[in-house]
Amino acid sequence: MAPLLLPLFAFIPSSLFSPLTALIYIVLDLLCANALIHITESGESGSSRLFTSPRKDMKWDSIAVAAAYLFNPFTIATCIGRPTSVFTNCTILYAIAQAVSGKPITSMLALGLASYLSLYPALLLPPLILLCYDRKARETKAPPNAAFPTAMYLSVFAASIAWFLYLSKVLTGGSSEYLASTYGVHLLLPDLTPNVGLWWYFFIEIFDSFREFFLGVFWLHLGGYVGALCIRLRTQPLFVITTLLGIFAIFKPYPSISDTSLYFAMLPLYRHIFPLMRYTFFAMATILYATLLGPAFYYLWIYAGSGNANFFYAITLVWSLGLSEIVADSLFAVLRDEWEVERPEMKGKDVRQI
Repeated sequence: MAPLLLPLFAFIPSSLFSPLTALIYIVLDLLCANALIHITESGESGSSRLFTSPRKDMKWDSIAVAAAYLFNPFTIATCIGRPTSVFTNCTILYAIAQAVSGKPITSMLALGLASYLSLYPALLLPPLILLCYDRKARETKAPPNAAFPTAMYLSVFAASIAWFLYLSKVLTGGSSEYLASTYGVHLLLPDLTPNVGLWWYFFIEIFDSFREFFLGVFWLHLGGYVGALCIRLRTQPLFVITTLLGIFAIFKPYPSISDTSLYFAMLPLYRHIFPLMRYTFFAMATILYATLLGPAFYYLWIYAGSGNANFFYAITLVWSLGLSEIVADSLFAVLRDEWEVERPEMKGKDVRQI
């Protein structure tokens, strides 16, 4: 946990069913819903600076998108579980909302806070810079020089993180030991407690002599998507952010259902690509299957003793398969949408891979 959150939780009763605790998490969910309303009303998902979808009018209104987030079973389960990742989700959504509103400075400050809390949101910096630049460029007839805004956004982001780290050092009495327990946990994976991710089982099984190598490989794999998506989908930076949130929910070191709820909160913004998705039923059936059987498999392994690590890891693979299918299928749908703009004569025709 980031040190700046410690004073807050020091005043919160330890009881899971404390009204004050429930109120805080309800307010956080409402703030997330409010950010989603601003993102939806901006129209960025259907019409960006460099691309306008011919299906942009096929969309849900902002209230429906916010309600889909608030009444999502994963959001409700996250609220009941009281994880600190909700603070990170809230700041990420706020950063996106400020970016689409043409307020890049506050957007970078919010992303800096999110990165301070959980480290991995720093990977959203490149697409968020592109989003801020595009929104600012819309306000001027001629696009501004990209070098100066990029340098300014990077400086604000770095300064915000430096400021939060300084406050943390002051709060901990000048000690820097919190760095290892807050960020080293993500980078070095010392805790191999079973979760819905893919890392824990792999690092239990490998020999310690290969640990550093595969840590680098796993982090390189996670970070490698950022540049590739920013280049290929330069015209739609908001969708790059949405896709990266889905990838984080699958491949980050310690994922949870709160990461999935954040990805599912952004996905309804792209209602216009849903008809182009091919495997929606299979993906949602897989997610439902893993959601229902995951807790049962965990109970049988940990408490009943009638299973083993392979037993539980198998269902987490099914969970990751379902999320991967949604991410891949939405990517296909967006690329198909762009392709039909470039080649209108192919609209409605089947695409076959040769």
